[in-house]
Amino acid sequence: MQSWFADHPIVAYIVIFVLLTYVYNRVFRVNQKLPFGKEIVLYLMMALGSGMLLIFQHDKLPIIQCLLVAVGLMLLVRVRYLVEARQKRKKAAAGDKLR
Repeated sequence: MQSWFADHPIVAYIVIFVLLTYVYNRVFRVNQKLPFGKEIVLYLMMALGSGMLLIFQHDKLPIIQCLLVAVGLMLLVRVRYLVEARQKRKKAAAGDKLR
């Protein structure tokens, strides 16, 4: 996988940028939207940061794999929250039937 991404740097850059954007939007974004100009500056800075991470990826550091693990853990937490919410609804429904 590492050598394939080294052979295809544009694909690696796009994957890094998409994963970095997803992590930012799920973890660090405040509920409020930023003004349009600040959004553009933010995404330009993330694009520059993705370029730097691409250099690290090219130097054999597992940047894409680490971002994939981060996204996987975030999805796992989201599934856990959904399961807990479903259990709370079932308990609430069972409590309402007993009354």
